[in-house]
Amino acid sequence: MDSNDLKYVGFWPRVGATLIDTIILIVITGPILTIYYGESYWTSENLVEGPLDFILSWVFPAVAVIWFWVAKQATPGKMAVHAKIVDSETGRVPSIGQFIGRYFAYIISALPLGLGLVWVAFDPRKQGWHDKLARTVVVSPKVVAPKEVTFKES
Repeated sequence: MDSNDLKYVGFWPRVGATLIDTIILIVITGPILTIYYGESYWTSENLVEGPLDFILSWVFPAVAVIWFWVAKQATPGKMAVHAKIVDSETGRVPSIGQFIGRYFAYIISALPLGLGLVWVAFDPRKQGWHDKLARTVVVSPKVVAPKEVTFKES
């Protein structure tokens, strides 16, 4: 697909994609964490309740997200909004290093009150700080209006 056939995906579709991904993660990990730690897990003020919590809440999401990015260039949420992550310079599939860097750059984007994430709404290429640091953009195919078909009378 030609880069002229792509459009940058903006803030709200990306928020929607994140919500979808978050719900999927909670559906997968929530029951396991509740069974293992009990209902009090959800009201605990601890950042990490124990080894299983660390694995399911921190390691599993990182591995799953990076795996989806490498395999599909998108998480299930991004797939739902027809978005893919591409290299910002070439429009091609980013390297594994770019994907790993992009994941951890989310921390930098989120730290100053989420400013690096909200940046997507104002950036001309719809890049958050994590995209800029990893040299990626999130794109989708342009929707082209169908051409009007006319029939000749014979």
